[in-house]
Amino acid sequence: MTSFNHQLTPLQQQRLCALDAWHRALDDGTLRRHCPDAYHEELLRQADEMDRIGLVDWPEWRELRVRADQAYLRAVAGEDYHPARPCVPNLA
Repeated sequence: MTSFNHQLTPLQQQRLCALDAWHRALDDGTLRRHCPDAYHEELLRQADEMDRIGLVDWPEWRELRVRADQAYLRAVAGEDYHPARPCVPNLA
């Protein structure tokens, strides 16, 4: 078994904590269902703050924003209430 031998730098720890907070916000079903706009704004705010202080690079920042937009669109479409079904063509 390999163990984790080296310590994370303070910047690496801050990055991991920030990404963890962003993913917890992404998974916040209560906020997503009750106020999709605030849910989306929080995800964007956290992504922008991580970019501002240099915890993510441009492609990572862009990916966080794209995922936030996708989650918002699913939220306003009511996916929490009506889960998306795979599109199966009618072959009959």
